[in-house]
Amino acid sequence: MSGGVTRREKKEQPTVKDKVKLQREENVFLQWDALTHQQIQDLMEKTGNDLQSKIKELLGFRNHQTCMRETAMLDYYFCGVCWAKEANFTSIQTSFTMAVLQMLLDNIGVKKMALVENLMEFAKALGPTCHCPTPEADTTPLLDSKEATALINYIRNSLFQNYRLFELLFTTSREELLTGVERTIDVFSCQDTLSPLEEGISTQIALCPNMKNTPTNSSEAQ
Repeated sequence: MSGGVTRREKKEQPTVKDKVKLQREENVFLQWDALTHQQIQDLMEKTGNDLQSKIKELLGFRNHQTCMRETAMLDYYFCGVCWAKEANFTSIQTSFTMAVLQMLLDNIGVKKMALVENLMEFAKALGPTCHCPTPEADTTPLLDSKEATALINYIRNSLFQNYRLFELLFTTSREELLTGVERTIDVFSCQDTLSPLEEGISTQIALCPNMKNTPTNSSEAQ
């Protein structure tokens, strides 16, 4: 009986091939589902307003002029693509960057993750990109140490340092956003007549303020 169990356990032990397959699955990195690599490559060739218009078209932002949330998202993805372009990222590296940006944003808006939890998710997503798929494979990691550090700094500055703003934007209804910015303005009112500015009166009167009484004093003297 025990011998049968031992043989079964030996049979279920993973082979070297299974270990390589498992390691590859663990090292699979994120890719942006919104656009294909070819679409991203075409996107990287555009600049300025053309690039922003293309992102708006591809992602379906039709209400960005009236919807604060869409405006923020359009700017968020536009800046992400521009940064990846300036960093000379390939289409695959850009796809990973945009996938991470979307994941972190979804964690705020959909999963309501706190900052620390989202940081951990970012670390998990970044890990596989810094390692080769297998030790035997003649390949390089998706991001080298310099590129990974640059990406960390960018996401820290663009998202994590403004985390509270993103939380308010993506977890607060539009009505609450509008009413939340209402302010009471006190209008200054004075019943008494204000004295004219010094620039608004003649130099002679300004220098000799008692001159206005001179005609009365002269008439009294007569």
